[in-house]
Amino acid sequence: MSAVVEEDHRDSASSLADPPSPSPSVSVSYASAFEREKSIRSIQYDSESLSSRITPPPDFFDPNYDTDITWLEDDSPYPEVRSAVANYDDPAMPVDTFRAWVLGILWAIIIPGVNEFYYFRYPSIMVTGIVAQLVSFPIGRAWARWVPAVKVFGVSLNPGLFTIKEHVLITIMGGVGAQAAYATEIIAVQRVWYKQNFNFGYQWMLVMSTQLIGFSVGGLARRLLVAPASMIWPNTLVFCALFNTLHSQNYAGIGMRSGLSRERFFTYAFISAALWYIVPGYLFQALSVFTWYAPPVLSGVLSYHSGMGFSLMSFDWNQIAFIGSPLSTPWWAEANVIAGFLIFYWFLAPIIYFTNTWHSQFMPISSSGPYDNTGKPYNLTRILNPDSTFNHQAYKDYSPLFLSATFAISYGLAFASITATIVHAVLYFRKPIMVHLHRSLGEQPDVHAQLMSKYPQIPEWWYGCILVVTFVFACLAIELFPTQMTIWALIVALLIALVYIVPAGMIQAVTNRQVGLNVITELIIGYMLPGRPVAMMMFKTWGYITMSQAMTFTSDFKLGHYMKIPPRPMFWCQIVATVIAGTVQLGVENWMFSNIPQICLPAQKDISGFTCPNTEVFATASVVAPHYSSQRMNSTIVCLNFAYFGDGKLIAPALLFFFILGALCPLIVWLLSQRYPDSWLNYVNFPLMFTGIGLIPPASAVNYIPWAIIGFLFQYVIRRRYFPFWAKYNYVLSAALDAGTAISTILVYFILQYPKNGQIGESTIQQWWGNTVYKNTADWHSAPLRRVSEGAYFGPDTW
Repeated sequence: MSAVVEEDHRDSASSLADPPSPSPSVSVSYASAFEREKSIRSIQYDSESLSSRITPPPDFFDPNYDTDITWLEDDSPYPEVRSAVANYDDPAMPVDTFRAWVLGILWAIIIPGVNEFYYFRYPSIMVTGIVAQLVSFPIGRAWARWVPAVKVFGVSLNPGLFTIKEHVLITIMGGVGAQAAYATEIIAVQRVWYKQNFNFGYQWMLVMSTQLIGFSVGGLARRLLVAPASMIWPNTLVFCALFNTLHSQNYAGIGMRSGLSRERFFTYAFISAALWYIVPGYLFQALSVFTWYAPPVLSGVLSYHSGMGFSLMSFDWNQIAFIGSPLSTPWWAEANVIAGFLIFYWFLAPIIYFTNTWHSQFMPISSSGPYDNTGKPYNLTRILNPDSTFNHQAYKDYSPLFLSATFAISYGLAFASITATIVHAVLYFRKPIMVHLHRSLGEQPDVHAQLMSKYPQIPEWWYGCILVVTFVFACLAIELFPTQMTIWALIVALLIALVYIVPAGMIQAVTNRQVGLNVITELIIGYMLPGRPVAMMMFKTWGYITMSQAMTFTSDFKLGHYMKIPPRPMFWCQIVATVIAGTVQLGVENWMFSNIPQICLPAQKDISGFTCPNTEVFATASVVAPHYSSQRMNSTIVCLNFAYFGDGKLIAPALLFFFILGALCPLIVWLLSQRYPDSWLNYVNFPLMFTGIGLIPPASAVNYIPWAIIGFLFQYVIRRRYFPFWAKYNYVLSAALDAGTAISTILVYFILQYPKNGQIGESTIQQWWGNTVYKNTADWHSAPLRRVSEGAYFGPDTW
């Protein structure tokens, strides 16, 4: 099935196959000041030879490929892409203009600065790139209308109409460094917990190296992760649909489907989502979750906060989309995730809990924190020396460290995902990897790659230079300051990221789920450099965040690929925005620690809320993880992802077997699929199944079950039965729900929650039944099934 795309007010719209007509930029007159923006077909390119090109099917199984498009010409073989991305381009359209750079740099300052400031606060707020995407649109239009069209030093202050390509560049600059840099956590922990306040040069080199090494690595892998049509990156399609909607490109659908325009549909859905969020987000918070009233023996299963959440309801898009929008992930991928959830959390976890395996009944069934042998939260300060190093004798005098059933399972699944990813890549990705390694961009059998091949590409040595410079920054940070880290350990961390970037990237590019390396990096550094907490944090960051940042940059490059942004402006906008964002975040963090009294201390809870909850978790991992050499691992002390101790004889072997499980599962399914090549087994993806449920805890069924139900409804039922409707509105609806909820969340926070430190309505709206009913339960207070008598304990007698 082919998608027909029309543009408003166009009397002479042409496709790639149309005969040449006079260039819009030369001879077409426009009825309004903004019609030229909609003329994004290049007649120069149309006259070349892409017409009547049929996309051949791949010679390997592709779960997203549309097998019913043998007649499709000059468009993507993937329905998701056809429904959101234009199959034409105008190379003459302005991109890296003065206006785009000014607005992009402003967002690269504002969004990272705001997010860094509130990152250390509870409750916190996260401003995402979609805010920049929405707000930049009216600003860009206003600039085009009112700023004088004069030149300064040869640069035009107003290059004309605000184009869609400028808009994409601005959005990417605003979003590439929006999230607080992971390395700022290291700096905060060093200042608060280890009393190490190194100078700004150290901080800047650390942040730049951790952020930009991933960029360089991702750039080197773009041949495999960006150019192939099969690497669809579903999340980028939501942005594409919103860009096309804002810039008045109406998708007509199959058979010229009538109905609301996408602009009007987006407006209605956006306003509805923004207004509705006020209800579950502030006025009636019980609508966010649904908790069954149940006797204590079943409370842990039926409740959502510290239980398994055997419920199907949520009326809060923040809860439903907590693990990602269900409207942007293919149904086969969602089915894998929900299958893993049902097997490991609705089947295995209750068995572990009700059989009291690992003494789990003395804790909530689901909790993200450790416990001692009296059932109380583990007091890590009791096992630390004054210099924050591990005190083995104090640990023996205090207690082993226990994890809840779901927390223990989550680490086992993390282990399984590590080996499953490699085995899956060898079995399923070897053919496409070999094919794409030998193809240039222009040789890709995809219209978007063909269009992008007309632009000058980024030389590989540009990425190599970034890699060398940032590697030198990392070495200087290690050698010039007492970080406990070594350069050989840095190389090991980068090698881990390099090994996983292609298989993990190919999985994320088709499923929206990222394989995390945090567990394996912590495990390795715990063996390599025991007793070095700062080194552990740095190793984890260079190993895990290098790959994670590579995925962020690659996803942005795919967005630019779809929107036909020239690669070289994309390269520089990402580099500049990342440097600016990291520098701004460091400046904000240093200002906060110099001017906010008692920051990251419990006393801040009643002052302004800057208690640094995320930083405290990061510090806890840094303390516990590095103190376990292989010799200690063989004793009764067990550390698995380093917030886990327990009875080694019972727990360690069970969780370590997940490494073997992860390696065997893809192999078994692959062998069966060779015997039954046309069966549903081709859609089974064990790395996705293991890693897709990695957010539990703190996520629970309230985040997975409604997500799967809505995903099934839109990505399976509506897509199969009402494809024109789905193609026209699905990604626009996802963008509207995300954007409306994000804007409303910010407004509710700054208007109703941030002032007076959240005390507005403390004795009125915050106390009514709809905002307290779910809190007045044993589930909310994390009550265990069994309690320990006064003076008693559970678990082993020695450890």
